[in-house]
Amino acid sequence: MAEKRDYYEVLGISKGASEQEIKKAYRSLAKKYHPDVNKEADAEAKFKEINEAYEVLSDPQKKANYDQFGFAGMDNSGFSGFSSGGFDDIFDTFFGGGFGGFGGSSRSRTAPTKGHDRYMSMNISFMDSIFGKTETIHLNVDEECSHCHGSGAESKSDIETCPTCHGSGTVISQQRTPFGVFQSQSVCPDCNGTGKKIKVKCHKCHGVGYESKKVSVDLKIPAGIQTGQQLRVAKKGERGTNGGPNGDLYIEIRVLKHDLFERRGNDIYVKVPLSSVDATLGTTIDVPTAYGDVELKIPAGTQPNTTFRLKDKGAPNLNSGKKGDEFVQVEVVINNKLTKEEKELYQKLQNANKGKSKNPFERIKKVFE
Repeated sequence: MAEKRDYYEVLGISKGASEQEIKKAYRSLAKKYHPDVNKEADAEAKFKEINEAYEVLSDPQKKANYDQFGFAGMDNSGFSGFSSGGFDDIFDTFFGGGFGGFGGSSRSRTAPTKGHDRYMSMNISFMDSIFGKTETIHLNVDEECSHCHGSGAESKSDIETCPTCHGSGTVISQQRTPFGVFQSQSVCPDCNGTGKKIKVKCHKCHGVGYESKKVSVDLKIPAGIQTGQQLRVAKKGERGTNGGPNGDLYIEIRVLKHDLFERRGNDIYVKVPLSSVDATLGTTIDVPTAYGDVELKIPAGTQPNTTFRLKDKGAPNLNSGKKGDEFVQVEVVINNKLTKEEKELYQKLQNANKGKSKNPFERIKKVFE
């Protein structure tokens, strides 16, 4: 743990500094190292150190104990710390004009503010993710009142500037402390921060400025979309304030699993069964794809788990539309329910396989012929 620095050193003053010099040094350093002003990595630690030093040196009794005994004289009566809320209070004091040279808050409470975004998820089928579709969704949305257009007043003449805050949305109060006169800002209690007073409220929305509606939206799901990707619906989020626009609605897509197909990137994978006879002799089979069945030629002597590629039979790229490929993995299936005739044929194959012919495929073909 780092050794504590001398409190006088922290404030950059001599041991014989006057009360005014201590106060002046503290104000200067507190403004410089406040975490909401200074973005250096150690600004918060320095700010706490400055406050700790000032709390001791500004108190005559604590200062006397510190001057005589050092840190040992502090016992548990030294710096008491402050909550995280204290940062906000000090920040408001600084920027509320308490130290002079700092103007009022630059954040207007009456400015139009966009509403928060909303999020939801939607399940779609595998095939819909390949070909795309248009889905109608139903939403409950707060929209701008069609009569007052968000003002909350029956007419424009019914809107006047708040006489309490004079349209600023905030009121300033002053407080005299040992450190000087501090100013703080708070939301105007008469207009709730809008800066306006309404004489006659809108008959349709009763002064709130918006209407709650159930709306239908046609959502276009593009071909090639994948799980985790989002679609944006503009202005269907939470309502804005002070005439600001609604936030947006973001819909996360979840593609349901398919019984046959598996997507990896823009490629599609499928497994198809193949009899041992067809794998040995070769054949032509119909392979399912997202676009319909396709003939696939299986060459003689195909081994289990061999993979074939069908070009352009995969999923379309969401941006370019270019299709991936489909990869077909054959699974050789051994029939465990043979007829008497089939069993006799396999026995002949087995016996023939015991020979020493260098061309086993020719031998097999003869048996089946």
